[in-house]
Amino acid sequence: MKTQNAILAMSLLTGTLSAAPAQVYLSPEYLTLSPDGKTLYVTEATVGKVAALDVETKKVTAEWALKANPSGMAVAADGTLYVTGGAHEGVLLKLDAKGKILGKVAVGHTPMAPVISADGGTVYVMNRFNNDIMAVNAATMKVSAKLPVVREPHAAALGVGGKLLFVANHLPYCRATDDIVSASVTVIDTAAFAVKESIMLPNGSTGVRGMCATPDGAFIYVTHTFGRYQLPTTQLERGWMNTAGLSVFNGETGAYVNTFLLDDVDLGAANPWGVTVTPDGKSLIVAHAGTREVSVIDRAALHDRLDKAARNEKVTEVTKSATDVPNDLSFLVTIRRRVKFEGDGPRGIVATPDGRVFAACYFADKLAEVKLSDVMMKGEMIALGKELDLTKDRVRRGEMLWNDGSMCFQQWQSCASCHPDARSDALNWDLVNDGIGNPKQSKNMVYSHLTPPTMVTGIRLNMETCNRKGMTHIQFVVRPEEDALCIDAFISSIKPVPSPYLVDGALSKAAKRGESLFKKAGCAECHPPDKKGPNGERLFTIPNGKKYLLLGVGNEEGREWDTTTLVETWRTAPYLYDGRALTMEEVLTTCNPDDVHGKTSKLKPDEIKDLAEYILSY
Repeated sequence: MKTQNAILAMSLLTGTLSAAPAQVYLSPEYLTLSPDGKTLYVTEATVGKVAALDVETKKVTAEWALKANPSGMAVAADGTLYVTGGAHEGVLLKLDAKGKILGKVAVGHTPMAPVISADGGTVYVMNRFNNDIMAVNAATMKVSAKLPVVREPHAAALGVGGKLLFVANHLPYCRATDDIVSASVTVIDTAAFAVKESIMLPNGSTGVRGMCATPDGAFIYVTHTFGRYQLPTTQLERGWMNTAGLSVFNGETGAYVNTFLLDDVDLGAANPWGVTVTPDGKSLIVAHAGTREVSVIDRAALHDRLDKAARNEKVTEVTKSATDVPNDLSFLVTIRRRVKFEGDGPRGIVATPDGRVFAACYFADKLAEVKLSDVMMKGEMIALGKELDLTKDRVRRGEMLWNDGSMCFQQWQSCASCHPDARSDALNWDLVNDGIGNPKQSKNMVYSHLTPPTMVTGIRLNMETCNRKGMTHIQFVVRPEEDALCIDAFISSIKPVPSPYLVDGALSKAAKRGESLFKKAGCAECHPPDKKGPNGERLFTIPNGKKYLLLGVGNEEGREWDTTTLVETWRTAPYLYDGRALTMEEVLTTCNPDDVHGKTSKLKPDEIKDLAEYILSY
């Protein structure tokens, strides 16, 4: 115990743990297949490269440096490859089959999931942190139009004839106190390049990662986490906290069909990510990033069951109508196979015409190959680089463990289920560390190691304590101390993403005006801009500093609240401990009527906007 306490104390003083990288990681993430089916392209997320793999020999034949870490990829009918990358300096690259760059265009903040129009003339790019999509002329490589969507577009697919573009929004954009809190799918009319509608997924849907269409575009499939946040987190088994969901849409009309669960009754399938349909349309394949496996689903049987449920016919002992489907853990029994393999973190997935499935295993630097004709359906591993030993690197192993649902009791969730990318899932959770019946927002992990105490109420001494209690009371497992030290190291290594409100890396004119208002309103007293961490990090809070009163409502009235950092507030809506403020403007106005949270009542509307922009710029 003394040794553990010494380690924790040292990590608090230094802000980090000894965790020097032992090796270079490729981090294969997205896959796409050449039109002739002979070459598999692989993005290598952390080295800024795309690799070309010969499907027959399973050897890497080429590797192309892009000078921008790739974040998405699509291939045209003529073999032209389009790759997104560059994070806050986002670009779309156009490459030929030999990796020569044919064109380049600046797009938005963290571009993802390029989709090529049916006629090949347009490339649609999802700008995750600008909350919009761009249409790029494929011939001229110029942006022709831009369209706002709901929140953090993460994946996309075209419906029948390319007439509708379906966009998966990663997180909910709702007040956490609303009756329904869920992520949405935006349906876009491609001819008019206009939003037809945005359809909310079932209540509690968040962490949307993957989307695909059938070869004819008739159906669209969307993977996401399905949080049961309405219940106290007193138990985990049988999906009482998180389940793995897959939602279905009609690719011709855009209508929502239903959502079914990818878990089994007593075995979760945490963190579904990539999804694809085999070229013959017979199988629906899902990569489970949290459990080192893929699901192979009989598509005809699946839709037969969905159709029966829609007609209010009995499908299983649980499902007797369409409304029963999203809660039926037995819905896929006998029509789905779960294929396990050794590669950690399968994300991107692709199916070949000859009946093989490849999954990109992010933390293993390998691909998993599954032959659908194989009765045993064993996953074989294909190395892309040198063999890794994550025991030599606490940061990388900690990131893997953060995303690892297989270490959780019955595999229902990972840390990333409620904290995707180590941020917030936008849901209120009723954790039992401060009683029952008082749900609160999940938090961003950025700088949590530098700004103790932790939890919204400050009930935990520090980040290290949180990590260990999370394993015990949220994962419901007992793990070696080394695992906790690795997670500590990972959380301590996280750097904030530059805000999309910045202009060329600097404050906008509005934000500069807001900077003086920040001091005038008294915000700087509890969120001092000059308070910095050991490496010069702006913290915008005082560690172990003043707590707020009077922010609580209902049974939380009079409670003290930890003064949290303002870093990355631009990506952590909704706001306040219960998520009742959808925007920063609401935090400063309707949720602050008595000036208990800064003197803002006398500010003009334009000043409120300027102040909000300053806060959202860090």
